[in-house]
Amino acid sequence: MNASYIAICSQDIIDATVQELESYGATKVEKGYKAVYFEADQELAYRLHLMLQTPSRILEVVRRGGAGSLAVVTNQARKVKWEEYFRPDSTYLVEGVAGDRGPTAPTATLISKAVRLGIEDAFKKMERPLPKVDLKDPKIKVVAFLLGGELTISVDSSGKSMHKRGYRGEGHPAPIKEILAAGLLRLAGYDGSQNLYDPMCGSGTIVIEGAFMALEKAPLIHRKKGQFGFENFAKFDAQLWRKVQDACREQRLSEPKAGLFASDISRNYIDAARENALRARVEKYIQFRSGSFFDLKAPAESGLLISNFPYGERIGKRDEEELINFYKKVGDTLKQKYAGWTAALLVGEDTPYKFIGLRPRRKIPIDNGGIPCRLLIFNLYAGKKYSDQDQQDADAE
Repeated sequence: MNASYIAICSQDIIDATVQELESYGATKVEKGYKAVYFEADQELAYRLHLMLQTPSRILEVVRRGGAGSLAVVTNQARKVKWEEYFRPDSTYLVEGVAGDRGPTAPTATLISKAVRLGIEDAFKKMERPLPKVDLKDPKIKVVAFLLGGELTISVDSSGKSMHKRGYRGEGHPAPIKEILAAGLLRLAGYDGSQNLYDPMCGSGTIVIEGAFMALEKAPLIHRKKGQFGFENFAKFDAQLWRKVQDACREQRLSEPKAGLFASDISRNYIDAARENALRARVEKYIQFRSGSFFDLKAPAESGLLISNFPYGERIGKRDEEELINFYKKVGDTLKQKYAGWTAALLVGEDTPYKFIGLRPRRKIPIDNGGIPCRLLIFNLYAGKKYSDQDQQDADAE
């Protein structure tokens, strides 16, 4: 039997989350705001918790309905089959989310309290001891979202944030989050079948996420026992969970479908990236090298070149002329060495990226840690002779 779920994700990469869910067989996939709604049976749901790379959180919907007042919110919460989720020793908290604003709109605190009263009433009716509230480390997290008189009550099935893969250490001043890196790869059209190269790899997050795709490796397969929220549910099926884990391990390819390459001008960053890849258990599949993007040769004849390029807020105040010269050199390097490749560059919205001198096929707005950016996607055609018209087209964008 299918259940309803919500995948919480960045609005900027929501299309990538939709693509992921559909590729694994989720049904009734529908975009919301910073969320994708879908349905799955229990086996597929377990699999999605291991395989999905772009959501930060997955919620299982337990009740939807109208709620024009807080009293109705409480009544809706009473109707949930909480015995399917709460064990005798379960602790919990309720996270209220207020979608409406204004002096008469209920606050998140009031929504939370109303749902908690409904949960307590349900347990009293079942003549079972009331579960204890734990604000620090609850075994069950209930999420109640109220907007326009419509209430959605969910339980957090993912537990620990899904961006925490467990492989990243310290060592880079501006690491990109794992879920954003995976989203950028999908938005750029990467599916693991083409060569992948990050020439300014920093801590290596993008190429590591690419390795998961190329190997069809579940990014959360190494998560420790008990760290998924659904493992605390009363209805948790341990036997089915082991079966799904084994299947995910068995589907992993012995070799990637194409080359995985990473470089950085800093030897220290390369060492850190290699350590991260080792913790992710993909290090032996990635070819690392140190050196400047402008000096190194292309690692293959074609593929996807993707990188989180430096911009002012990320690396401190840079002289405008220095950044202009940097982007000019980027454009020259792409034209001279990467014909036949696709390039996907994450750049600061306020940086002089137009001096790359090439017209991007797509420009996708991306928020990277509060910094407005754009993902520029270029097709670098083999045999094309670039001219001043390319710079004019770029300036016209």
